Amino acid sequence: MMDQTVYDFTAMDIDGNKVELNVYKGKVLLIVNTASKCGFTKQYAALEELYQKYKDNGFFVLGFPCNQFASQEPGNMDEIKKFCSLTYNVDFPMFSKVEVNGDNAHPLYKFLKQEAPGVLGLKAIKWNFTKFLVNSQGKVVNRYAPATDPLGISCDIEKLLQE
Repeated sequence: MMDQTVYDFTAMDIDGNKVELNVYKGKVLLIVNTASKCGFTKQYAALEELYQKYKDNGFFVLGFPCNQFASQEPGNMDEIKKFCSLTYNVDFPMFSKVEVNGDNAHPLYKFLKQEAPGVLGLKAIKWNFTKFLVNSQGKVVNRYAPATDPLGISCDIEKLLQE
């Protein structure tokens, strides 16, 4: 399909329910692979801050737990959900644990990496908290490194919300 968008995919939410991502049609999205035991885990707070700041304008953070990097997301869905809620008061949508690299990578992540390769054109995701910014048409517009502070993306989000 030539004009594929993030809306063409489905994913399981953290409670095990199938979610058609087209429910986010017309919204600006920041899709992030997360982990509870990572040096960047504190970014949950900034991601939640972004979500609270812009959600009324049509912005969502979508969190996808991943255990592919140094086994930093070993928990089951209930443990992850509890950690996110109790530690960071996460209110943005969280999904079931996925793989982001390799043969078993979630189809959404295969698409995201194809649309926005990393440094030197490498498609593989290097670490937890790699962020993909998606415009309201479902197109990937930018990829941010794990070390990028989510709050530093505010200007890019605001531009997309004004489109």
